[in-house]
Amino acid sequence: MSAEHTERLFPLAAEVAADPSRLRVLFPAVGRLVGRGPTDPDDPEGLRVPRIEDRARAALVAAVAASSRLSPTELTTMLTELYEDGDGDEKRAVLRALDDVDIPGLLGLVEDGLRSNDPRLVAAAMGRYADRHLGADVWRHGVLKCLFVGVPLDAVAAWTGRVDDELARMTAAFVAEREAAGRPVPEDARRILALYRPHPEGER
Repeated sequence: MSAEHTERLFPLAAEVAADPSRLRVLFPAVGRLVGRGPTDPDDPEGLRVPRIEDRARAALVAAVAASSRLSPTELTTMLTELYEDGDGDEKRAVLRALDDVDIPGLLGLVEDGLRSNDPRLVAAAMGRYADRHLGADVWRHGVLKCLFVGVPLDAVAAWTGRVDDELARMTAAFVAEREAAGRPVPEDARRILALYRPHPEGER
């Protein structure tokens, strides 16, 4: 964010740190109060990197978490309510905020984001929180969902370290299905297959 955006954000962060209940009011208003738009002009939808409003909302969540005025359970409840009551932008921002505020028990929000067909939600759901907490099977299906809806692999946290036999098999099946239907194959699918190297027989 620019210095101007940071200057606008600072008093809001202080406000929610002093009174966490204000997060419910200020979280939806961030775009108007702080600003909105891409932080990378080559990524206008904020698939690879958070947008200005994503970062501002995440900063408010971090301020509440750092204040220790809410218990983990209370913060979990508040973030769940912000997600469930929010529009697409607010849902995306909650998912982005999880990357920096590692609160157990919010995988349900990540899984909900992955069920969406909104590429922005899918991308936000596959961040660092998902890398830390999603089981292998759900994570693999998240990667395939990215291929289906056009989310770049660069949006998936630490994906290069999690490619395994099953993901390679799933990706190869996806590629074969697209080719059989005469449909274009995303280059990211080929990146997965190019990275994968099966273990020699007997090696684990």
